Amino acid sequence: MCLGRCDSNLSLFWLNRTLLCYKYRNASLMRFSSKPHFQNTKILIYQMAPLPAENIFPIIFLLLTIFSVSRAELHAHYYDQTCPQLEKIISETVLNASKHDPKVPARILRMFFHDCFIRGCDASIMLDSTATNQAEKDGPPNISVRSFYVIDEAKAKLELACPRTVSCADIIAISARDVVAMSGGPYWNVLKGRKDGRVSKASDTVNLPAPTFNVSQLIQSFAKRDLTVKDLATLSGGHTLGFSHCSSFEARIHNFSSFHDTDPSMNTEFALDLRKKCPNPNHNHHAGQFLDPTASVFDNDYYKQLLAGKGVFFSDQSLVGDHRTKWFVEAFAKDQGLFFKEFTTSMLKLGNLRGSKNGEVRLNCRIAN
Repeated sequence: MCLGRCDSNLSLFWLNRTLLCYKYRNASLMRFSSKPHFQNTKILIYQMAPLPAENIFPIIFLLLTIFSVSRAELHAHYYDQTCPQLEKIISETVLNASKHDPKVPARILRMFFHDCFIRGCDASIMLDSTATNQAEKDGPPNISVRSFYVIDEAKAKLELACPRTVSCADIIAISARDVVAMSGGPYWNVLKGRKDGRVSKASDTVNLPAPTFNVSQLIQSFAKRDLTVKDLATLSGGHTLGFSHCSSFEARIHNFSSFHDTDPSMNTEFALDLRKKCPNPNHNHHAGQFLDPTASVFDNDYYKQLLAGKGVFFSDQSLVGDHRTKWFVEAFAKDQGLFFKEFTTSMLKLGNLRGSKNGEVRLNCRIAN
């Protein structure tokens, strides 16, 4: 057992007469434990007799593996020494942008989800297309993703304060937390240490869950990212912030089927209101509908709307019609505190979806180094 706190940045250790954070007892190795905290770090050294060569090499391999994994772990204090002003710079940038454009919070939250869901949280959504490659941001589901400039602005400030240190992926993750908190939602400690990916392909956006999905399709889509049914129902609550253009739900309000002109799962008055905002044909490409009556406030009204048959997307309203997700909707509609608690947990889980092992810290979020 590793006693005290083990510094995961240590790169030197003794292997013959000395082992770091290890105790060799009864001819077996005890379990190694590493925690990503560096204050009051203590290194306990145990003296022991020389080990035969055949016992040393397995230990070398094990220790190298442990230190490699340890360095790769995300943790809340990743930038404490290298960029202590990180969170202040990002939160001020996001708050400023949100004051000038109230759509920024919903856009950044959506950006975080779309980024993490494809290749892991690696800021691949920020990379621009080139003459030889169409990037994620230009894939059909991401055409409406906006506010990349907010991340660019935060990155520029951080490059002045602590050059070549903070990844674009971490900026997106922290910004997503900030827009939720500043909109009245929960606050959580963002785990940091992500790296920026070098690959971004528009073709990969087919893996994003569509607003036309039913619950079975949604569950399957989330499961591919190791996200559960609870994560699905909880993260869908992010739609409490947001706006949708008519194109994402017009199939529900015009010629829905040969038996129904509008989706029968939709509240009748709500459907008529949407038909007025989004006529057929619709020549106003800016027309649409807020996903929640309190679209600038992070709350549980989204779930109350679903129970009233006023979900905008088919995928949202389908959560009420399936026994696997309905009880989450009912629970969150009744208890906002429970929703906030579970949303925090699921956002941390989403934020842990890792990108490429060969990532980097980009100097410009739109271009790989």
